[in-house]
Amino acid sequence: KHTSDMDVSKIRATINPRAPVHSVRIRVGRSFEGFGLSPGITKQQRLDLEKLLKNALESLGGNLKGQYYPLLGMNEQVRQQLVDDHFLFVSGDPNLTVAGMERDWPEGRGIFTTRKKLSSFGLTRRTRPG
Repeated sequence: KHTSDMDVSKIRATINPRAPVHSVRIRVGRSFEGFGLSPGITKQQRLDLEKLLKNALESLGGNLKGQYYPLLGMNEQVRQQLVDDHFLFVSGDPNLTVAGMERDWPEGRGIFTTRKKLSSFGLTRRTRPG
């Protein structure tokens, strides 16, 4: 059995002040009870999950307050800015297509970023086919 320990006080690290960290990317994939995983999720499940997560993320406050950008109907200028900010990526991976991960593209998919764009949350895959 895996035991999670989310106590941040136990994290120890030394950061050289002459070599500051400008950016860190951490990817976490989660499954949600009642929803299929990417290869098997139905279109309706994906739309329902998008709505659920969009509402939850848009209710955040403080430093976590931000905006949700649905991929469906996304303005090209907004899309390009998210690419330039390294929040949105081009896929082009045929394995993902064969695995069913890009079915019904781009419905039910989007990205949430905090106001200061310090963090982001991709909903049901945040890449775009190349």
